[in-house]
Amino acid sequence: MFRDHAFCSYCISKYVGSEINKSVHDVKCPYPECSVVLKPQFLRTILPSEVVEKWESRRCEYSIVGSQRTYCPFKDCSGLLVNESEKVVTSAECPYCHRLFCAQCRVPWHGNMSCGEFQRKNKDPDAKFFKLAKEKNWQKCVECSMYVQKLDGCEHVTCRCGYQFCYICGKTWDYGHECKSNSILERIQSAYYSYTR
Repeated sequence: MFRDHAFCSYCISKYVGSEINKSVHDVKCPYPECSVVLKPQFLRTILPSEVVEKWESRRCEYSIVGSQRTYCPFKDCSGLLVNESEKVVTSAECPYCHRLFCAQCRVPWHGNMSCGEFQRKNKDPDAKFFKLAKEKNWQKCVECSMYVQKLDGCEHVTCRCGYQFCYICGKTWDYGHECKSNSILERIQSAYYSYTR
């Protein structure tokens, strides 16, 4: 029971699991007009342990400042890494998959090349990626710098780091956000004129 709102253990478990899978870190009571934030420690007895672990991990991840947070560049890992020192870190070993990567370039370790040499040598693949991102209108998360692709649904996007933003204009998502992007208006008008001709 959450204040005056009672829910069965099964429904709360499914609800919290669903919110965690959407990268929500502050899970609110499922009652529509309620704004009480639920805490993992109070639901341990009714939630599966893996849901509680994932929830606490999300809350911990969100509490880390974006500039200190990075992710392992290997697609089969993507583990969260935190730079806790003041030093600039280049070569790093992922504590999850134990592979080396460059923390500055955010790519697998590039051997005896400096970051500048590596970026100059590999300029074309980056250029191709950024060209594709521009063509597909992918948005870049301002919190963790990862690119996000939206396949369908509304413009409200939650990045894997938990940051919520508008997919159209890139601004922080607030309840009632109305995107005022001219490009969207132009696309709608263009589609309308194409349809009516």
